[in-house]
Amino acid sequence: MSEPRLHPDGVTRCPWPGDDPFYIAYHDQEWGVPEYDDRALFEKLILDGFQAGLSWITILRKRDNFRRAFDGFDPEKIARYGDDKVQALMNDVGIVRNRAKILGTITSARSYLDIMAHGPGFSALLWDFVGGTPKINHFKTTASVPASTPLSVQVSKELTRRGFKFVGPTIVYAFMQATGLVNDHLVDCVCHQRCAALKHRPRPSPR
Repeated sequence: MSEPRLHPDGVTRCPWPGDDPFYIAYHDQEWGVPEYDDRALFEKLILDGFQAGLSWITILRKRDNFRRAFDGFDPEKIARYGDDKVQALMNDVGIVRNRAKILGTITSARSYLDIMAHGPGFSALLWDFVGGTPKINHFKTTASVPASTPLSVQVSKELTRRGFKFVGPTIVYAFMQATGLVNDHLVDCVCHQRCAALKHRPRPSPR
């Protein structure tokens, strides 16, 4: 199914949450809502990296476990992880145990800290790509929604240049959708106008 769906509660939504109350709540309350907090953006980017090869609902159900295992996604703590911590994470059944992604998270945390200390800040870096204002799309079906765009390629290249791992164009576009950098709720979904109406922040300073 790729068209908006009328749910039993009388609300029309994007079809991808299906009938799962947990997924519906995420769709209604988080996905596509503009996020400007540096740490929240870092967490979401890391989780999207862990999603690679898996479904997002799998990661979403493990999100609290990830937060516990990765010290609340505190970049300063993650950047100091050593071999013992990596092995502990590899033994943690509550998360996705992928060594490359765990090591990539440590590397990305260090890159994040560098941007926060010597660059424009993580949020400012990302939001500058869309001029500080969410890009509002008007797709009618999920089949029309791209997996990546020239913009996500551009963001991916910049993040890669700065040392981030697992930030390919497809992962980055999913991240941009989830954090409201782009509004990809279908036009007939109740959340399309809701997200579009949210107050936008001023354009961040240039990089």
